[in-house]
Amino acid sequence: MSQQPYFIGAHVSASGGVDQAPLNAARIGANAFALFTRNQRRWEAPPLTAERIAAFKANCERLGFGPEQILPHDSYLINLGHPDPEALERSRTAFIDEMRRCHQLGLRYLNFHPGSHLKQIEPDACLSRIAESLDIAHRAVPEVVAVIECTAGQGTNLGYRFEHLARILEQVAQPERVGVCLDTCHLFAAGYDLRSAEACAQAFAEFDRIVGFEWLRGMHLNDSKTALGSRVDRHQSLGRGEIGFAVFEFIMQDGRFRGIPLVLETIDSGIWAEEIQLLRRFAASTISGGQTTRRSL
Repeated sequence: MSQQPYFIGAHVSASGGVDQAPLNAARIGANAFALFTRNQRRWEAPPLTAERIAAFKANCERLGFGPEQILPHDSYLINLGHPDPEALERSRTAFIDEMRRCHQLGLRYLNFHPGSHLKQIEPDACLSRIAESLDIAHRAVPEVVAVIECTAGQGTNLGYRFEHLARILEQVAQPERVGVCLDTCHLFAAGYDLRSAEACAQAFAEFDRIVGFEWLRGMHLNDSKTALGSRVDRHQSLGRGEIGFAVFEFIMQDGRFRGIPLVLETIDSGIWAEEIQLLRRFAASTISGGQTTRRSL
């Protein structure tokens, strides 16, 4: 992986159709992107048309976006660990639809938030339910890899500890169909310090020990509006939040993060092109080390 390029982009709009997403990514100088393949805040969605599917694939091919550079995200409504059987079934049905859309579009990954216990079942039981949900989805749709995103631990959301991710991975029937996405804002809000090169080395060593870098399929690069360990998920533009630049310098100079989508979800889409260029400059420079302070792009 160390000889592969860095794939850097943002979660771009698919307004007007999924085929618009690669065009929007290209406009900001990205060589990676994320998208929603359906309305992320509604349960129902019309099926993808053959024309949209063909246009999406054609635009990706023309603009040089391969499946390994694209990290679609599922609906925020889905809870694969829901304690209520009826609600769980609804989530599983929606997730299978999301997986099927990715398969139709020729995509390799589907990024998702693991789930919430809602104080109605034990966390371990919720994690097992999430693994079972993935098994059901894998039986329904071939090839697509379900990528578990770490969370900030807000409310009753699970996935804010590396142990949660490992617990899901060890229970799925087809582990080759599962991966992990790390979000820097979520990690920080969950209590993993990323404010210096030394802190980053420690946090990612812990991830490697508990989960393993072989599971990493993508990252979301975000600063945090909230403090270390706040368990509150509030994204900020790079270097303008509580984390600073150290973790982004670290990631862009560590070969373990090459060859996977590195996706901005920062709050100001107007500066995504600048943030992408900043990350590329970090990749070309040397690690400064120590505490990194906030500064403007």
